[in-house]
Amino acid sequence: MSQFQLFAVEDAGPRPLPVPPTVTRFADLYHGLPLGVYDALRTFEHNKFLYLSRHLARTERSMALLGWHYTLDRARLLRALHGVVSAAEWPESRVRFDVLAAPDAATTIEGQQIASRELIAIQPFTPPPPELYARGVAVDFARGLTRESPLAKTADFAARRPAGAGLTQLEGTPADKPQPTDDVPYEYLLLDTDGRILEGTGTNFWAIRNGVVYTAGEGVLEGITREILLQIIPELGLPLRLEAVSVDEIAALDEAAVSGSSRALLPVVEIAGQAVGDGRPGPLTRRILAAYHAFVAANVKTAV
Repeated sequence: MSQFQLFAVEDAGPRPLPVPPTVTRFADLYHGLPLGVYDALRTFEHNKFLYLSRHLARTERSMALLGWHYTLDRARLLRALHGVVSAAEWPESRVRFDVLAAPDAATTIEGQQIASRELIAIQPFTPPPPELYARGVAVDFARGLTRESPLAKTADFAARRPAGAGLTQLEGTPADKPQPTDDVPYEYLLLDTDGRILEGTGTNFWAIRNGVVYTAGEGVLEGITREILLQIIPELGLPLRLEAVSVDEIAALDEAAVSGSSRALLPVVEIAGQAVGDGRPGPLTRRILAAYHAFVAANVKTAV
């Protein structure tokens, strides 16, 4: 039995849709559908979210960037999200909600016709294991991969990005959760044409050098966790620069990390085979992560 659940968001409430038995990750649910924009996040305390309104706003911005004239019914979507995660049989959920490109009359999922452009998918959420935060992760570059519109969170990019070990671990089924290994990079990083590190395929990238925190200020997706960290880091008294570091600067970095809704702030200790700092998570990354956890505890709330 699949551990994924899929729902069409309708006026009467979320309608369960059949899930093919071959589905192993969220992207598999949308094969053959008119892909549009999406967002993905996790729950806290079973049915609470962090900055959910920001996720909805980003979805609306993504639609506007694509030139859509579709109005998101926020109240309906919030009710559906609350109902779906509250009814989940597992402790925490990883959640994805999509707004499809305008479907035609023949759009179906496993034989069921769908008229709604809004879908919600959930699966049991297992956070990255504590040992990853203790020892850090290795990442590599996705050379040649770019976002056509970096500020738009589009489902077609999610479908074609390489699956790093981190994504595989997050979306693997609970009965057989694969643990990230050194054989496959935890995440893949995107570069600009000048060799500067922009972001991960599903994360934002951070670098620390001489006590200064760096992250790309443009050409990247506006991550919700990134937004929170941009607030927290100056409050900790740490200098922050919205500048992307280049590949040539890796050897000079003291610390690095990737951030995302399902990962928080995860230390990076190796980039494309090159050690970052002394090859261990650094003190500033740990300090920022602790402040982030405190922020989460104070700000999670239900969708309705």
